[in-house]
Amino acid sequence: MVPAGLDRFYAQPLTWGDCAPYATSADIRSAFGRKDLQCARLTVPLDYSKPGGDTITIGVLRHKATGNRVGSLVLNPGGPGASGMYAAAGLSQQVANTDLGKRFDLVGFDPRGIGASEPDVTCLTDAERDEQRAEDLEADGSPAGVARQDAESKEFADKCAERTKFGTAMLANLGTRDVVKDMDVLRSALGEEKLTYLGYSYGTRIGYTYAETFPRNVRAMVLDGALDPSQDEVESLVAQGQGFGVAFNDFAKWCAARRDCALGTNPAAATQAFQNLVRPLIDNPVRLRDGRVLSYDDATLGAIQALYSQQLWTPLNSGLNELKSGQGTTLMALADQYNERDSSGRYATTQDAFTAIRCVDDPPVTDRAEILEAENRYDQVAPFLDDGRPNGAALDPCAYWPVPNTSQPHEPNVAGVPPVLVISTTNDPATPYQAGVNLAKAMKGALLTFEGTQHTVFLQGVSCVDDIGSDYLINGTLPAEGTRCTSQ
Repeated sequence: MVPAGLDRFYAQPLTWGDCAPYATSADIRSAFGRKDLQCARLTVPLDYSKPGGDTITIGVLRHKATGNRVGSLVLNPGGPGASGMYAAAGLSQQVANTDLGKRFDLVGFDPRGIGASEPDVTCLTDAERDEQRAEDLEADGSPAGVARQDAESKEFADKCAERTKFGTAMLANLGTRDVVKDMDVLRSALGEEKLTYLGYSYGTRIGYTYAETFPRNVRAMVLDGALDPSQDEVESLVAQGQGFGVAFNDFAKWCAARRDCALGTNPAAATQAFQNLVRPLIDNPVRLRDGRVLSYDDATLGAIQALYSQQLWTPLNSGLNELKSGQGTTLMALADQYNERDSSGRYATTQDAFTAIRCVDDPPVTDRAEILEAENRYDQVAPFLDDGRPNGAALDPCAYWPVPNTSQPHEPNVAGVPPVLVISTTNDPATPYQAGVNLAKAMKGALLTFEGTQHTVFLQGVSCVDDIGSDYLINGTLPAEGTRCTSQ
């Protein structure tokens, strides 16, 4: 059933062509250069309550099925703010010769305001973001420091409204509420009666929100690295901090077995060793060859980036060893990877979009006592990130956001939705295991547990997980209750 007034959007054809014109960076240009990829633009309303008003476009990429086709598998890699087109281009190479790649067109889209979708959310210039990272404001919890952070948060919110096309109208219609409506238009334009979906991290929120909004239009969903739908912003932040704390302890144990461990041979002393290395950067950042400085915030952000995947543990150890001799190149490269800054100094707008989406997806937190309590709790569960200074209850940009939130945490009502598959990793640093347990229960779906320390796992080389997830997507077969996989 087509929602009222949206016939022309749902009936639109997609004109597929070369992907090169959709690239927004050198890395993406390289990924989009393959001849087996096709791209198109989907037109959707800026404001779904005004379908006759302004329109925006959504960038879409697909890799066609190579065998007996089931349909389209639409994916989102999370963020919020990450490019689904780029994710699909990367995954398509990995799955091309698998059962999944043979049976499904792999389709990725850049959610509204992101990447190749137009217009994109624009808040800070490249130079402003470099300057912000160098200032290290977050390390200062003094009253003056809090006042500076408040002012910067308000300035950021104002710049987002000023620099983004359609201004507050775009910001007001940027959230998950609207992304799932775009995804249903995409489902129709792809010629699919029902949606088959793969969501990672924040992409799980898109998944369960779609299921709640369009329960009759779901064929199958894999939700990997789940957000807890009932958890508010503060509880989610603290839970994530706990995840990073556990991942750091796992890294410390791994590191201690190496001769060159930057944190020493005693994992119990690793937190203190890490703090001893990074805290001096608060007052004495390391100057790099390109003229930038490695701040405390960037050093710890580099560590956080590395904790997302065990593949980055070796670079993290190298970066910490470099820091001992006054070098910061590797930690800065990890922080740049997190911030999506390329070698030419250009930033993707992912971080701008992350904030803008978060600010309309959840109610703002304006109670300074609540903020201070959350910061203190965060330090307790992730002590390696404690900067050693008193915390200050600064407001973030959402407290100054020029439009109200359009969603809030709640348990989704998914009556009539077929069973989904939730995958949760025991030591996921960013989306804790329990969130997946809770989401599977809320959606009356199946839970697949992966025993490991990384953020998301499906289609990342763990055959046990890949086989179960693929069988579900192709045949609808769910694993038995209590099924667990390991990387062995």
